[in-house]
Amino acid sequence: MNAQNRCFRALCCKGPPPPRPEYDLVCIGLTGSGKTSLLSQLCSESPDNIVSTTGFNIKAVPFQNAILNVKELGGADNIRKYWSRYYQGSQGVIFVLDSASSEDDLETARNELHSALQHPQLCTLPFLILANHQDKPAARSIQEIKKYFELEPLARGKRWILKPCSLDDMDAVKDSFSLLINLLEERDFEPSRM
Repeated sequence: MNAQNRCFRALCCKGPPPPRPEYDLVCIGLTGSGKTSLLSQLCSESPDNIVSTTGFNIKAVPFQNAILNVKELGGADNIRKYWSRYYQGSQGVIFVLDSASSEDDLETARNELHSALQHPQLCTLPFLILANHQDKPAARSIQEIKKYFELEPLARGKRWILKPCSLDDMDAVKDSFSLLINLLEERDFEPSRM
């Protein structure tokens, strides 16, 4: 078979590409941490019309090897107490924190992350923790955040990823999500426990 026929066969006889797996995720974090902005950028939406989420918002975020159905929950005081009502069915967690926030907000974020890591519906799931606003002068380093949030002792044995991010570097954000997708895929292939 000549090269032209092989090329034609490769293009025409393959059939449709296999469907991408879909994963249901929950995205939490305090108001102002940047959840909505990050998800909107990942969906290639215009940054001009972004409004802070007051209840919840669902976005299908397409990646080359998976589609992430992300349920983003508002982070205001009066909404956080209802977060756990939306955890059921989640296969992974995205926690966004403002690495340049006040000490009080950082303490609140720490408490919320600890609560999520220990919640019965989330404690066995992979976590992607994004330390957002790394482009701001007051941003804390990943090492400072890891220590302050006590991630090593608290999350020992759990699958979690802590990554710096900002809207200025969406390639790094996409790379972080790719790492989360890898954890989700690993979960798919684990033998079921009896």
